[in-house]
Amino acid sequence: MAQMDKRYFVYIMSSNNKALYIGLTNNLTRRVWEHKNGQGSVHTRKYKINKLVYFEETADVKAALEREKVLKGWKRDKKVTLINEFNPAWTDLSTEN
Repeated sequence: MAQMDKRYFVYIMSSNNKALYIGLTNNLTRRVWEHKNGQGSVHTRKYKINKLVYFEETADVKAALEREKVLKGWKRDKKVTLINEFNPAWTDLSTEN
């Protein structure tokens, strides 16, 4: 039953130059904070990727893992289209300012 309470997030972070990073977490607030404070991946630190521009939520970890894999397999233009549909201004969706 505890599994039902879990939440998983597939998310896309962006830099000001629109370099992208796709990730998966069970705590989006914490993970975004880590990206913003230089504790993300080498890629996110190198390209200053620190804006949350897209996310999806699910209670199914397998679905989240599969969705992350699918998004990572997309070409850049398809990822950009997804973000544009969800967040046309590419604003930072996190509560951290």
